Amino acid sequence: MSYKLPKLDYGYSQLEPYIDRETMRIHYTKHHQGYVDKLNAYFVEKGLKKIDIRELQGKIKSGDTALRHNGGGNFNHTLFWTFMTNKKRKRDIDNYPQIANAILYTWGSMKNFYDDFSSKALSVFGSGWAWLIVDGKGKLKIVTTYNQDNPLMKRIKSIKHGIPILGLDVWEHAYYLKYQNKRGSYIDAFFHVINWEEVNKNYLKTLIQ
Repeated sequence: MSYKLPKLDYGYSQLEPYIDRETMRIHYTKHHQGYVDKLNAYFVEKGLKKIDIRELQGKIKSGDTALRHNGGGNFNHTLFWTFMTNKKRKRDIDNYPQIANAILYTWGSMKNFYDDFSSKALSVFGSGWAWLIVDGKGKLKIVTTYNQDNPLMKRIKSIKHGIPILGLDVWEHAYYLKYQNKRGSYIDAFFHVINWEEVNKNYLKTLIQ
């Protein structure tokens, strides 16, 4: 058994005009596929048996660069595709009062949330991710990670840990074809395609764990 690309719930062009078709195609078939291929090669080389990709994150050690990059890259992108949707209803947070109320409780308004998320995503120097997590105390927080790290990598001390319920890829390959160096414009575009149904589902799971 080997790791495989997950099936997308939308076509490459169905997130336009916010995320363009060519970026989606390259991001999915080249970048994500690359992480999958290298992760499979790693498991073959080490003679390891495949384990659940989410479970794998908690086992990754700081010094295992190949596993950290490719195991994280596979997991992060697998999540990332689910955080976006072409369905109008799923893009409206008002349809999901649990996560909407939790965000309003923490940030006071959606504008404050978007401003904070955007600021954190812009603060990542180089390549990385911005995440909305539920921390160990059940609180919502926005954190960032570098390269392909994520908040589930509990064995890496430098990471702020928690359960990711939303995440944004801020590597240049995620936006450069359309937005060039305008990361802020890409972040604003992402806000238009967030799959709040998925975020809400992820949030509700943390309440029963």
